[in-house]
Amino acid sequence: MKNYGCPPPSGVRRDLLVRAAAWHLQAKRLGGLSTETKKRLAEGMRQFGINRAGTAPSSVCGDSNCVGGAGRNARSVAKPRRSQSKGTRLLRNWNGKTHIVDVMAEGFLFEGKLYRSLSAIAREITGAHWSGPRFFGL
Repeated sequence: MKNYGCPPPSGVRRDLLVRAAAWHLQAKRLGGLSTETKKRLAEGMRQFGINRAGTAPSSVCGDSNCVGGAGRNARSVAKPRRSQSKGTRLLRNWNGKTHIVDVMAEGFLFEGKLYRSLSAIAREITGAHWSGPRFFGL
């Protein structure tokens, strides 16, 4: 409360508050973000139409109950997904083995078997649930 001048928002987990406080202490001591990082963040916000308050303009909101662009979906600007064109080959090293996935028109070819999603392949490789695009660095 001392650093921010107001009580924390309701519903924010304690862990997040502790991390935010730690970041501010570190930034105060070490100088915070570099000028280049601030510029890149500002450019990213402009690219997605987010203002400094963290909300999108009302035209992006799309909610009839949206007041001043701070509607329910104002912050949920999805990162555009990079779709892979057929013929692309994905490589991933996992536990010392290189795994190769070929992108096909019908899905993804891995070890001679056709899969509908990268997540299924990531699960096959790791034995655990993974986001396929994240596992393959997409």
